[in-house]
Amino acid sequence: MAGPEPTRSAPAAEPRTGYEHTGGEVNRPALVESLSARVDGDVRFDEYSRQSYATDASIYEVPPVGVVFPASTADVAAVVETCASVDVPVLPRGGGTSLAGQTVNEAVVLDFTRYMDDVRTVDPGGRTARAQVGTTLGDLNADLADHGLKFAPDPAWGDKSALGGAIGNNSTGAHSLQYGKTDHYVESCEVVLSDGTITEFGELSVAELRERAGDDDLESRIYAAVVDVLDDHGDEIAAAYPDLKRNVSGYNLDRLVAEADGEFGEAGTVNLARLLAGSEGTLAIVTEATVSLEPVPETKAMALLTYGDLIDAMADVAPILEHDPAAVEILDDVMIDLARDTAEFEDVAAILPDGTRATLLVEFYAEDDSEGRELVDRLLADRLDGTASVTDEPVRAAEGLEAHDEAEREKFWKLRKSGLPILLSRTSDAKHVAFIEDTGVPPENLPEYVADFQEVLEAHDTFASFYAHAGPGVLHIRPLVNTKTVEGVETMVSIADDVTDLVVEYGGSVSGEHGDGRARTCWNEKLYGTDVWDVFRELKTAFDPDWLLNPGQVVGVDDAAVEAGTAPPRARTVDMAAQLRFDPEYDVDAGLAPTLEWDNENGMEGMVELCHGCGGCRGPQETTGSVMCPTYRAADEELTATRGRANMLRQAMSGDLPDDPTDEQFVEEILDLCIGCKGCKRDCPSGVDMAKLKAEVTHAHHQEHGASLRDKLFANVDTLFALGSRVAPVANLLGSLPGSGALLEKTVGIARERRPPTLRSETFADWFDARERRLSTDEATRSAVLFADAYTNHVHPEVGKAAVEVLEAAGVHVTLLSGHTDSGRPAYSKGLLDDARSTAEGVVDALEPYVDAGRDVVVVEPSDAVMLQSDYLDLLGSDERTTAVATHTYGLCEYLDAFDLDREVEWATPERSLAYHGHCHQKATKKDHHAVGVLRQAGYEVDPLDSGCCGMAGSFGYEAEHYSMSRAIGDILFDQVDESPAERVVAPGASCRTQLGDREGGEEPPHPVEALADALATARSRP
Repeated sequence: MAGPEPTRSAPAAEPRTGYEHTGGEVNRPALVESLSARVDGDVRFDEYSRQSYATDASIYEVPPVGVVFPASTADVAAVVETCASVDVPVLPRGGGTSLAGQTVNEAVVLDFTRYMDDVRTVDPGGRTARAQVGTTLGDLNADLADHGLKFAPDPAWGDKSALGGAIGNNSTGAHSLQYGKTDHYVESCEVVLSDGTITEFGELSVAELRERAGDDDLESRIYAAVVDVLDDHGDEIAAAYPDLKRNVSGYNLDRLVAEADGEFGEAGTVNLARLLAGSEGTLAIVTEATVSLEPVPETKAMALLTYGDLIDAMADVAPILEHDPAAVEILDDVMIDLARDTAEFEDVAAILPDGTRATLLVEFYAEDDSEGRELVDRLLADRLDGTASVTDEPVRAAEGLEAHDEAEREKFWKLRKSGLPILLSRTSDAKHVAFIEDTGVPPENLPEYVADFQEVLEAHDTFASFYAHAGPGVLHIRPLVNTKTVEGVETMVSIADDVTDLVVEYGGSVSGEHGDGRARTCWNEKLYGTDVWDVFRELKTAFDPDWLLNPGQVVGVDDAAVEAGTAPPRARTVDMAAQLRFDPEYDVDAGLAPTLEWDNENGMEGMVELCHGCGGCRGPQETTGSVMCPTYRAADEELTATRGRANMLRQAMSGDLPDDPTDEQFVEEILDLCIGCKGCKRDCPSGVDMAKLKAEVTHAHHQEHGASLRDKLFANVDTLFALGSRVAPVANLLGSLPGSGALLEKTVGIARERRPPTLRSETFADWFDARERRLSTDEATRSAVLFADAYTNHVHPEVGKAAVEVLEAAGVHVTLLSGHTDSGRPAYSKGLLDDARSTAEGVVDALEPYVDAGRDVVVVEPSDAVMLQSDYLDLLGSDERTTAVATHTYGLCEYLDAFDLDREVEWATPERSLAYHGHCHQKATKKDHHAVGVLRQAGYEVDPLDSGCCGMAGSFGYEAEHYSMSRAIGDILFDQVDESPAERVVAPGASCRTQLGDREGGEEPPHPVEALADALATARSRP
């Protein structure tokens, strides 16, 4: 079945980000030279690249030999051949979202997600698609959406996970009751074998399999080994494998045997592509796959059953399955209590009746709403009052809630997902560790299994939450363990050993979803028995005679085989307690004395260690939305993602990197391209605040090495603007002279492509002081002091004027904060924290009397609003004065929306629809929706763009070395604006408006308050 010889192609064109990777000392330079001569993609063996691929979403850290980004299947074959010639292992990797550690190893890592990420073809009629393995499931499903089709397996991080990872892991998700695992959908695969042979695996008859078996070449020997499995081990495999929908431990031999026996269709056929599902890259390297597709369901309906006890909920799973649901998810009391105690989820948890200690979320697929309601009614009639019982099981549920429209269903799912981010945000040394994350047992055994599991945890003096996929019997369980101590590591291993015994006792699997990897390979022999374990090893040897493909995972050999010389040392089964990210030798001594407030158990160190590697920051804007992470979306480079930066900072602080975190190279290579958007603070499940970490480390760097002239200039932009406004005509003329841009770029590093701001002679403060008509305090319903930033005061006074007009029309008496147009944001963003703190103290001093007098603080610029609301608490601490100012500060539209101030205003909107681009900082603090609400109240049709950062990010987009990155990020926003049906765009951020205005020399869009002022003026102009 050898396919045609593929041709090499140049790497796909990337955005012109201007990103140049250096990365420190290069490992294995001779191997780099050999690979570079044969590979069209990128070859990275430098220290930074190796360390950035040392981790995934698991508890492990294993620096690879190097990293290659192949551009074609030919590249992959060249890497395998070259590495085999020098006895170096190879590891294929997708998004690096593995929870068991199967995507880290001492090998050359192949990252397919940069270049080999195309969806090749879609056949709607045949319900199949062909794609390269680096494409994310989110991108694949986006291409299928117009056809009403989808790739059915839905792992939690599917929109960031790669197709190759789904195959390697045999992934599934919440709806596995309906869809099963990935192996069901793999029709054929293009693969590279361990000797570099390129071939295609797919369905063939057993007779044809026997014809191809032989010993002439590697491929024929593989066929012979598969024949041996079928002829000699079929019965023992059938007996050894648990009867589960979601067993992904070991090799997929039960599927192989069942296909040959005709259990999935016509007898006498096998599909070797499906044998690779779950093999974790240990048998062959998949480069392309043809997968079958499922129709997107017409509609859904949900029920939420509540219980007073977790075991009662577990006992109800089996009878609920008689109703044929698409998903059954469990949430226990640990998760419920966490949700109730967290501001983000407390409103959702409030829907649960008192006394709820567990819930089962049940989802049905239906042809229409009527059928969905009928399915839910039957379930509730059965499990609540027993009037429509389909089993003899007693009624256990206390109450039942229904959800039929999308908003209601989303609320139920939000509750189900609520606890995990809180579990992952623990900053203590003890963490909820994923090492028995997804054990599975037959659903009917869940009550006894969970009870015994709880006893194991109690015996080890710890606890865990039980949640996730109760329907197929796969529970997510993360015990609280401190692996930084010897005792903690011993506890982890002991729990895993005891739980494996439980799994075997109850007919289950050590992995029902996340695979073997480093965490569970060592338990496969206990699960399956020595005979099947030996079959695994024989099959591995047939596919990979020298054990060069991701060795030690899924299966391995013992010390005796290595000592006897029958297996290389790398073939040893990986030790689940070795090469941990946090182990007893781990220590942080970065020499950093934090200057900001770090309100968590381990301070700044706790935040640095918070990233667990799920890869949420690697999602493409088109399919995942949100803010995080703009530079990764533009550069497609791990080091520019929040995960990459967080890992590298932790490694620098712990000594895994030779560089100190304040060294020039580290700051420039790792932190410089973080644009401080704060998106990670909101979008990262763990809440990693990279913007704050960058500010802290950059401050330490400045303390040691000094700040540049440009940093100092941008940190004091308020002073520069004030000076420029005094001589505005001359200052503006100088900025427009031929050659002025080149001069600025050469002298202070400001990009020549950027137009300098046009300063106004009459500032906003001048206008405010001189105006005659004002709303008196007697006429007003509220009173506020307005904070106008430097841009509003010196560059865009029209925004300030519009703000005053609208506020007064809404009944607000406005006072302008005099003498303060700098919040400290510019200095903070440049890491000049002492200057920012001094400015912040002055602003708090000025605002305190107003706040004490009962006035609100309203801020025009979003980044300044968030500075007062949030960052001041980090700079100055949560003392009474600072907290009072932060509590009473509002962004402009937030203020109008929060108090319904515009309800009595008469609006007459111009006949225009608006696309709204929110500011990153307001998105990070979940306040960006207010502008949309106010604009709609005024009568505008608003299309709120699910946009990320504009790419300007204050001074970032002005800096010459960042200009191309800034525009590449901006291009993503520009595309969204172009695709919007709205007639014009509005944006509250001055930086955002500058980026949008600089697009092809266009006019800057208005602030939302200007659109409100337009509607106000239109109403007033009418008779």
